[in-house]
Amino acid sequence: MSLTIGFSNPGAVTIGGKTAATINAMNQAEADASDAALGVEKEPSNQVRTGGPAQEASKADSADNGDNLSVTVKMLLTRMQELQKQLQEQQQQLAAAQAASYPTPEAKSQAVMSVQGQIAQTSGELMEVAAALVKEMTKNSTSGSMVNTTA
Repeated sequence: MSLTIGFSNPGAVTIGGKTAATINAMNQAEADASDAALGVEKEPSNQVRTGGPAQEASKADSADNGDNLSVTVKMLLTRMQELQKQLQEQQQQLAAAQAASYPTPEAKSQAVMSVQGQIAQTSGELMEVAAALVKEMTKNSTSGSMVNTTA
């Protein structure tokens, strides 16, 4: 299933009550913190690159001029991160539901199956967003570059 939505004013769109700029800033701060915790040195530009070292060298000058990701790609990346966080929370809920004591085995089964259903739905949404992201990122690719889809 594919769904394409166009927004006349994408800056006014809020996700979970937060603007895209707020979400991007929070995601950037989180990424910086995780890089610092892992001891990984960050590249000067936070741009998604497709292709090998030869293409990176030829595009190095244009990379520093600004962000070349489309608004759609940014929104899909943001949504993907939100879904991943939601999935982690649901997995924690599942573990809690499995560890909790219930008056009957049926009650425990019902609670666990409910959380499993939520996890399945979130996983499906995550796959749809990932597919849309890959489609969007390869849509404008004309040089035969490959997009790395591994996480």
